[in-house]
Amino acid sequence: MEKLPMTAAGYSALENELKHCQSVERPRIIQQITDARTHGDLSENAEYHAAKEQQSLNEGRIDELQDKLARAEVIDVSKLSGDTIKFGATVTLIDEDTDKKQVWQIVGEPEADAKSGRISITSPLARALIGKKKGAQVEVVTPGGAKAYEVTKVDWR
Repeated sequence: MEKLPMTAAGYSALENELKHCQSVERPRIIQQITDARTHGDLSENAEYHAAKEQQSLNEGRIDELQDKLARAEVIDVSKLSGDTIKFGATVTLIDEDTDKKQVWQIVGEPEADAKSGRISITSPLARALIGKKKGAQVEVVTPGGAKAYEVTKVDWR
């Protein structure tokens, strides 16, 4: 069973989603199924079939979350330090073509969210950054072509 590295915040978010699916969504869907059953013939009851589909998706998500939580390896980023980039590091980069500054935290796959500045440890950028230090030049092949960055800061938050 392969371990999933993640931060404490990522673990907590998965736990909260699991609790929501179990204690809010599950009873709501069961009520929808019960209500739809009162409408008569189930073979042509769209509400019933839609609720059963929702139930299937919710139960699948519960199973997925339970699996991720069981395989989680929680890493306390606040106890990490150093100037070498590794899991949990918050890295400030400068795009060498546009001089645009970007800040990324390297996190586990389940908690990655590019809009929030968190990239998965398995992403091409994170793989290129791992092991580098402040001042390093990094080249990453992206779907839009090769990109060059300079590491300007390595931080632990």
